[in-house]
Amino acid sequence: MKIGLIGRGISQSRAPELHQMLAGKLNLNYEYQLHDALASDFIDFQTTLKHLKNAGYRGVNVTYPFKELALKCADSATVGAQRVGASNTLLFSDQVLAENTDYSGFIKAYHANFGTKKAGSVLLIGGGGVGRAVAFALSELGVEKIYLSEINTQKGESLVTQLCDLDIKAELVNPDEAPRFIDHIDGILNCSTMGHHNSPGCPIPVQSLNSKHWVFDAVYIPAKTELITHATAVGARVLSGVELFLFQGFDAFECFASTLEKPALIAPFIPEIRTHYLRILNA
Repeated sequence: MKIGLIGRGISQSRAPELHQMLAGKLNLNYEYQLHDALASDFIDFQTTLKHLKNAGYRGVNVTYPFKELALKCADSATVGAQRVGASNTLLFSDQVLAENTDYSGFIKAYHANFGTKKAGSVLLIGGGGVGRAVAFALSELGVEKIYLSEINTQKGESLVTQLCDLDIKAELVNPDEAPRFIDHIDGILNCSTMGHHNSPGCPIPVQSLNSKHWVFDAVYIPAKTELITHATAVGARVLSGVELFLFQGFDAFECFASTLEKPALIAPFIPEIRTHYLRILNA
């Protein structure tokens, strides 16, 4: 079985390692290849997609900057992909099916860490690819209201409108004014690039965090971002970007490796693999 990952600047991706580990648990013959837009032989997304489908690939994962284009290239889409308006997983058969495992993976990561506790009111920083997936996933987690902080006003207004159309309470807030909401909300979610090793920093004033908050940071390189570090120090409940990486990966693998006759039963291996990655990435 051949799987690909299409994106830009993906040479350091840990996805191949995760998928190969899962395949090993099921004794599957499984290849996971990177197709980087920065490579000299990369033409464009559509051409690459067509080539891989014709070459017998089972499907592809898709990352920045092609997630929205991936959905447009699909013949059909799951509810999650339709809601988010983007896809990070394309499954090939006679047609191309689009899935968004950032959406499903966030829901599962949240439940794995926080159980059935409702999300409450939240400040969501960043309304791009993963931010969109998380925003719509929050509607399945008992969110009361989403305060969206997005520097691109047009993008932010569009997302807020789409959320409100689904009866999800949402409001666009000025990034400069976002910190004043923190005392009155339950959750703080960073879906921007701030905190990544290429964009160090913390998206909010750390002194505003306290133990009543729950905090999510989509960044997982490094896993211990400034936001996660400070949230942990004050006793807030935290959800690391490592967890989203893992659970979206678990869901994507199941899409690729399952058939109607033989589903990929990876549940028994998830605790061991979670422990492994949380240990090495949090080191």
